[in-house]
Amino acid sequence: MNDEELIQRIIDKDHLAFKLLVDQYQHLVLNTCYNLLGNRQDAEDAAQEVFFQVYKSAQKFRGEAKISTWLYRIAVNRSLNFIRDKKRSGWLRNLSSLLEGERQEVADVPASDSARPDVALEEKERNVIVQKVIDSLPEKQRTAFVLHKYEGLSYQEIAEISKYSLSSVESLIHRAKLNLQKQLLGYLKQK
Repeated sequence: MNDEELIQRIIDKDHLAFKLLVDQYQHLVLNTCYNLLGNRQDAEDAAQEVFFQVYKSAQKFRGEAKISTWLYRIAVNRSLNFIRDKKRSGWLRNLSSLLEGERQEVADVPASDSARPDVALEEKERNVIVQKVIDSLPEKQRTAFVLHKYEGLSYQEIAEISKYSLSSVESLIHRAKLNLQKQLLGYLKQK
């Protein structure tokens, strides 16, 4: 069954066709969301929203690109919306805590396979710093960088997903790498 037939069956409310689409692409969508959000639970929530949107708006698929490209685009947009919403609600929660005088909880450090807790803690700290630096990139740079480095997509595929020119994608990824290097070097100098 080709992409157009699969989408048409979903439009016709064929639940087996939708299940086929989910089974075929859930790994791609979940990984994309996870690499942009950095949290498994948030990624699962965002991926669920992606498939809900696909089911609701399957008639919007124009067949100009592959289903995977369309799903990447939706997953990226949902993840970025999730980040914006979370920042907004986190800001409000922090303001509320400050005004009400509540104490903020210290984040738990998950257990590691390492026998040395100091090594596990250092690795956790390093991962948190790298994720924060990636999160601090401008949205377009972050999205292009994550799709290329974590999802393994080519510049051409990213251009199709983002609807940017190939040269724009190359420039975004180049600037993202420069920004990451500068920020990580700044961190290393502080240590």
